[in-house]
Amino acid sequence: MQPAQSQAPLSWFGIARLGLVQSSIGAVVMLASSLLNRIMVVEYATAAALPAGLVAFHYAVQLSRPKWGHGSDQGWRRTPWIIGGMAVLGLGGVLATQATTMLDGALAPALALAILAYALIGIGVGAAGTSLLALLASRTAEARRPAAASLTWIMMILGIVIAATTVGNLIDPYTPERLRIIAIGLALVAFAITTLAVAGVEGAAMAPEARPAPVSFGEALRGIWGDALTRLFSIFVFVSMLAYSMQDLILEPFAGLVFGMSPGESTRLSGIQHGGVLVGMILVGVGGHAFGGRMGLRLKKWIVGGCLASAVALAGLAMAARVGPEWPLVPTVVLLGFANGVFAVAAIGSMLELAGRGGPGHEGIRMGLWGAAQAMAFGLGGFAGAGLVDLGRSVLGADAPAFELVFAGEALLFLLAAAIAVQLNDRQTSDTLKPTGVLA
Repeated sequence: MQPAQSQAPLSWFGIARLGLVQSSIGAVVMLASSLLNRIMVVEYATAAALPAGLVAFHYAVQLSRPKWGHGSDQGWRRTPWIIGGMAVLGLGGVLATQATTMLDGALAPALALAILAYALIGIGVGAAGTSLLALLASRTAEARRPAAASLTWIMMILGIVIAATTVGNLIDPYTPERLRIIAIGLALVAFAITTLAVAGVEGAAMAPEARPAPVSFGEALRGIWGDALTRLFSIFVFVSMLAYSMQDLILEPFAGLVFGMSPGESTRLSGIQHGGVLVGMILVGVGGHAFGGRMGLRLKKWIVGGCLASAVALAGLAMAARVGPEWPLVPTVVLLGFANGVFAVAAIGSMLELAGRGGPGHEGIRMGLWGAAQAMAFGLGGFAGAGLVDLGRSVLGADAPAFELVFAGEALLFLLAAAIAVQLNDRQTSDTLKPTGVLA
């Protein structure tokens, strides 16, 4: 049996197959974080804090990502973790749907089932997503990693769009029974696609006699945290993703309250932003593949540029809050989406590049650590952005100044992220990085 690292790198077809898994993950998460959110608030008249809290809870559960990544490292097989994680994710989506349809009865059983369901969703995303990225990192040729990151994330977005469109066409007229059938069908389709997509992609695992000695989770985590670059990159992921996620819940309210846009107009504005994200992702995929360079982190310039451009766009939104409807809002939002797409995919490409630092067999725990940092940032970011706007509106007694301060704060966070990214250097290391055993 040949060592895994001696196998031929993934072809573009193989990378696209793994992208289908990202599409499947995104589709099920869309059900829980978007559709069920709306149904809880509108059809069952619950407080918006309930679905928001459940979504934040599923991010909190994803702090376990390093543990799942370490499990796939020690087993030297990613495929079972991907398939098993998708099974747990699909089950969580179905149970979350069942809990939602129970909200017209006693609250306690519905809430208990919802908490269990969103815990399963967090576990499923963590196990499947972390192992998928670890497999992508270990089996993708270095020159293809920027384009691979771009392709897989674009496919995830497309999966969300296709699932949302399909579910939207099937859900009307709404009934609880129809919703449950749709959720079960979506979970089964996502699981089937995942199983078929990963079949045979990973190849043979490293022969047992060729593997480094197994290490405990705590020992492995201490080992990778002792690497200065891994530690600094973790901080960068948290800061940048915190800035990235803070505007998720406030951009459309900002367009409505300050620019007087209707719900349809603000929704289209959000769509324009996501279009900009896709263009940014494609640019990094093509440009990073062709012009990645050979000094330092291959994608460092794209990361820094994307963060700086995001800061400029957010500063533009802060000025828009001050100036009002005369400000060119659409071009500013396009720039924000484009810059976010550039930095996000460049950061993911760098994760793929850095995951194998220290030798094979530790990609999972590194991806898990960075995934946990991202989950923590996303869990805090949405609440922080909305909460600070509410606080600002209460203290200042006006909408525009509150949005101005929050957008300005996000711009500063992106500047801090850019400053951290400038310090990233792939020659950084630490004396605590162990040469064998933990990080051979």
